[in-house]
Amino acid sequence: MTAPVARNGDVSFWYGQIGGPPARRAALAGNRSVDVCIIGAGYTGLWTAWYLKTLQPDLSVAVVEREFAGFGASGRNGGWQTGGFSWSREKYLKAGGTRQGVIDMGRALRGTVDEVIRVTEAEGIEADIRRTDGLVVACTPAQLQRVRDTYEEETAWGAPRDRIELIGGAEMRERINVRDAVGALVTHGVARVQPAKLVRGLAAAVERLGVPIWEGTAVTGLEKGRVTTDHGTITAPVIVRATEGFTAGLPGQGRKILPLNSAIVVTEPVPDRVWQQIGWNGYELLGDASHTYSYAQRTADNRIAMGGRGVPYRFGSKTDVRGRTQAATIDKLQGILRRLLPEAADLPMAHAWCGVLGVPRDWCASVGYDRASGMAWAGGYVGLGVSTSNLSGQTLADLILGRDTDLVRLPWVNRQVREWEPEPFRWLGVHGMYQLYYRADAQEARSGGRRTSVLAKIANRLVGR
Repeated sequence: MTAPVARNGDVSFWYGQIGGPPARRAALAGNRSVDVCIIGAGYTGLWTAWYLKTLQPDLSVAVVEREFAGFGASGRNGGWQTGGFSWSREKYLKAGGTRQGVIDMGRALRGTVDEVIRVTEAEGIEADIRRTDGLVVACTPAQLQRVRDTYEEETAWGAPRDRIELIGGAEMRERINVRDAVGALVTHGVARVQPAKLVRGLAAAVERLGVPIWEGTAVTGLEKGRVTTDHGTITAPVIVRATEGFTAGLPGQGRKILPLNSAIVVTEPVPDRVWQQIGWNGYELLGDASHTYSYAQRTADNRIAMGGRGVPYRFGSKTDVRGRTQAATIDKLQGILRRLLPEAADLPMAHAWCGVLGVPRDWCASVGYDRASGMAWAGGYVGLGVSTSNLSGQTLADLILGRDTDLVRLPWVNRQVREWEPEPFRWLGVHGMYQLYYRADAQEARSGGRRTSVLAKIANRLVGR
């Protein structure tokens, strides 16, 4: 039975911490002309604006946003600043990349953790950023083999040996007392962040550089050199699509990016006696190696935020209503919390919410700019947007300004990915995939988790993951 949750939706707990969603900035007032028009005021759009203006201050840049800056995943995510690489390296190779290029991409992503911290310190952005480790815990032999496989893959593709390591169950439980832990993959050099504070601070920094953010302004048409909105038309030789999981809401973009849902619950502040049982003194990022996956952080005010997949996809690429999530999803997340940290099972729940992350058809992120059409884009982060969006912003700025840098030669640049299938096929595919994941986890639990279920492999093949 689902325990009561004090608050459901209203975007996210992160906004609740800072007094609720911000008052909206002014909408676009009539027709305007700029050098670069960015659609979407999340991390991707704001980082792109920041780098463009710092590299070329005389460039006129504007951001147009349907809701408010940070309304989407940028203000609702789990706060993992990891610099991670979870996409298929083989797919980047097949699309024309080189092995060295993929290794360089991983190095660039790892560098985003320091880069984000550098910019936040320079701009005076207080976002509860704390350097820490990431822990992916294994609770069965099959899960342990999966984290070992991940370790081998990461090191084979250039991850430094001081970046990642494997630890045993006893050491894992000393750090965080996860029930049944038999080992974990440790990633050093990551950071915890308060997402809404970061995006709010970044928006303010962009405005200080002279970039207007027109909120409450919906894009109704998109063509070369022209963005039509419900408040006027913006003409710009360069247009950047930075809408990630909300891309399907743009005219003509309905099958570009699939909005996959994720949800989070956050507890009331945890009593000291419970922390003494759990540990978690290093404020590590915590994930697990189940197929359905979960992600968690210990917040700056000593709560537990636990996230994972609920209802994975809404028919027709529809998105949620201001973050409100279903009771069944809340129940699943509380079940994960009880399974991993039984000492926290009775903690009251303060807030639940959901949001969407962007998934391209090949499940691999991309960034690009077509100089002939003036259209630029970035996204498809598949849950790694906090760090990847920063690299997107750096790369888009270099592409748009014609800078010959190492970033513009990375293998995710200018990749062309086919669209998702029409409905009902994409709904059936995504829901089928997650049903197979749930069954794979259940099958492994019944068998004592001795080996990975073949159902998970079928699920990956079903949607080309």
